[in-house]
Formats: sequence, C-alpha cells, structure tokens
Amino acid sequence: MSPKIPKPKKPKPKTTSLSETALYLPVKKWLETQGYEVKAEIGAADVVGMRAHEDPVIVELKTTFSLSLLHQAIDRQSITDNVYVAVPRKPGKAAYKILRKNKSLCRRLGLGLLTIRPKDNLVEMICAPAPFTPRKSKKKQAKLLKDFTQLSGDPNKGGQTRQGLMTGYRQDALRCLKVLFDEGATKASIVKDLSGVARARNIMADNHYGWFEKVERGVYGVTDAGAKAVIEFGEEILFLLPTSETIS
Repeated sequence: MSPKIPKPKKPKPKTTSLSETALYLPVKKWLETQGYEVKAEIGAADVVGMRAHEDPVIVELKTTFSLSLLHQAIDRQSITDNVYVAVPRKPGKAAYKILRKNKSLCRRLGLGLLTIRPKDNLVEMICAPAPFTPRKSKKKQAKLLKDFTQLSGDPNKGGQTRQGLMTGYRQDALRCLKVLFDEGATKASIVKDLSGVARARNIMADNHYGWFEKVERGVYGVTDAGAKAVIEFGEEILFLLPTSETIS
C-alpha cells in the first residue's frame, strides 16, 4: 500500500495593512474634496482641516481602534467639536460587527468615525461628530427590574460568567424540585401551592434544566439529574426554604 501524499496547503491570502502615515493622504484628500485646507501634525493633532471661518476639523489616525485613540480624540474636543478618528477598514463579518459597536461608541462620545479601505484607500464616513442623547429602552429596564425583583438574596458574584448563574427562574425551579423530591410525583397545582411558585407548571413542563419528568397528565416527578441537583444546590435550597416553609 503506497503512502498517502499530503495535499499541498493553499497559501493564505495576503492582507494589506496601512501604517498611520499611509492613512494621512487618503484622509487629506477626503477633506480637500470638501473644501478644507489640510495640514498634518499641528500641535498634538494628527490632521487638521480649515475651511473659511469655520471651526477646525481634527482627525486622529490609528492602525487599530483602541482606548488610547479615544483618549486622544476626546482631548481634541477641548479645541473643536469636529473631531474624527480614522482607522483601516477590515473585511469580514466579525470585523463588521466590531465596526458597528465602535460606531455606537463614537456616537455616544460625540466623535466622528472614518475608515480607510487598504486596497484602494477609499475613505468612508461611518458617522459624523454630533451631540448624542441616549435613548432609554423601557423594555430592557422592565426586564432588569423584573430579574432583580425575582431573584432572592444575592447568590451571584459580580463579574462571573453567565454559565451557572443563579437567576430568579432557577430559584423557582429549585423550589419546585424540592417539593417533588420530598413529596414524590405530584400534581402541578399542588407543587404551585407548596412551593409558592405561580409559574410552577410552566417551569416543570419546559424542563429547562432536565430536572423534571412528566409522569402523567398534570403530574410531574424528579429525574436523576434533578436528584443530583438537590445535592448540588443544597445550600441554595436551604436559603430558599424561608419562602416555602411548607416544603419540609
């Protein structure tokens, strides 16, 4: 049997990058087409554009979007409201998502955002400098207040990952689980009364954690995973008992 000959690897496409100095000419030309006289490295500013008796335009150049770039741009706002940051435009969906977030950040800071496409030096204005008033989301605020109210105590540590996070939903599921663990297979209406969880039927039917099983219509029991969860979350269940004293 002849040995397999490995297929030659396809060479990775070369990516073109721009240095900060290479960003200058495209930005200069972009401003000049709008009637600005443009000069580089005026004081601490990378690029300054002047037009008639208007306030100056300042552009800060960087090869990547960074916190230091924002610091520089914010500092330039003490000179003029017309401050842009300019970075090379990167291809791909992931880069586009990051660009959208950076656009949102720049808008909140009152900064303009320019991108320069490396292959042809095309300058695109993603957003212009302008005052920004954030819009509040009543829906998001209502959800935040609901989550806060439904969570008993403060079982989580600030900064931990979302995985394994204790939520009001999980606490209610544990209350239902304790009832079934103590009482055996039980009607959903009884679990609701004993646990004090109004949504007990939906929680057990959805079985998000794999703790519950439907024994017959309207009756639920505990799975092996549920029995393990009683042990795993023993301390949390003890904490929850004061709100469901009839469980034990």
